[in-house]
Amino acid sequence: MQQINEHYSPLFLDKPRYAILMGGRGAGRSTTASQFVKAKLRDPEYFRCAIMRFVLGDIRNSIFQDIVDRIEECGDQDIDVKEHSLTFICGNNKVTGIGFRKSSGEQKSKLKSLANYNCVVIEEADEVSEVDFLQLDDSLRKANSDIIIIFLLNAPPKNHWIIKRWFNLETSEAEGYYKVKLKEECKDNTIFIGTTYRENIENLNETTVANFIRYKETNPDHYWNMIEGYVSEGARGRIFKNWKTTTNEVFNELPFASYYAMDFGFTNDPTALTEIKEHNDKVWAKELIYETGLTNQLISKRFGTLGLDKSTAVIYADSAEPKSIQELRDDGWNVIAADKGPDSVRAGIDMLLTKEVFYTEDSKNLAIEVQEYKWALNKDKEPTNVPIDLFNHSIDSLRYGVWTKSKQGFIGFV
Repeated sequence: MQQINEHYSPLFLDKPRYAILMGGRGAGRSTTASQFVKAKLRDPEYFRCAIMRFVLGDIRNSIFQDIVDRIEECGDQDIDVKEHSLTFICGNNKVTGIGFRKSSGEQKSKLKSLANYNCVVIEEADEVSEVDFLQLDDSLRKANSDIIIIFLLNAPPKNHWIIKRWFNLETSEAEGYYKVKLKEECKDNTIFIGTTYRENIENLNETTVANFIRYKETNPDHYWNMIEGYVSEGARGRIFKNWKTTTNEVFNELPFASYYAMDFGFTNDPTALTEIKEHNDKVWAKELIYETGLTNQLISKRFGTLGLDKSTAVIYADSAEPKSIQELRDDGWNVIAADKGPDSVRAGIDMLLTKEVFYTEDSKNLAIEVQEYKWALNKDKEPTNVPIDLFNHSIDSLRYGVWTKSKQGFIGFV
């Protein structure tokens, strides 16, 4: 018999469409989710569940192993564990590991229809984009069955789509950090269970608890976000913290020549075009394009609509798209492949970190990226020196432009 933490009882008793288990570290969320999945797997009622993370390979040593541990603790001989395929089978019920991506470098979602699934558990749900979630949510349509999506996550920053969709923010005792409250209009189909180590303290050793408490003095950012589970003003490990906004009027009146930079996209990722002005160690940026579904022909037309002049406009673009660059050049545009090479991403970031950067107030997508672009976190949720490949399309275009211009200067057709 499984011993369920009473703080998570609504997950087992209610029937919400969405269950958000969010808060600080050491709260036992993954243990509870694995208990829920195992119990439903052995239930005589229909159960088809996807256990999910952003990257498929990360499932094996996380939520999959948690379920294996619960099975071994209870000695459930009737559950067939297929480790190779990340699958559990019990009678007609089934649990399968599915990633939003097969690998961390893959950009396009490989999700197939999950129409026959009635449960999804998303671990580290803050890593998943809203686009991927909506595709998943729309795929779940099993008739005559209650459908539940369970989110497991530490508290993301305030601009994260999960926070914006389900929560209102309330001030806390820590400056720059917020408590959350489920929106009234969401309570009909959503439960929120906010927990910290305190709700799971009987399962934690004294040294772990002492370390958690000590962070309040030694690493307050880590304490308020990762231990207390408060929502932060910006992403943990945020790269660009000091960029400022400016007005279009100020930007347009700057007496410095504009140049342009572009990151190509199409289906899932947007094409991003940024207008840039520079003087000494100051950079000004204005978002011009941030759209999916743009062919090279449409991009060329948009250049003209935006007032770019074929005789004077210099456009630095991602060198990973030589065909697109050539097609735009064939149409008369001075598009130059960005200077890229080993460690160019880090080098470009380092260069931007030396600049005083301003962006126009109407550059809404760039503003989100500035808040959300961050260093990848290690297993202890501490920032590394490797940036994530998310929230970076406008920033990548800006990086291409500033870095390449510093290396090449303004040049004409080659």
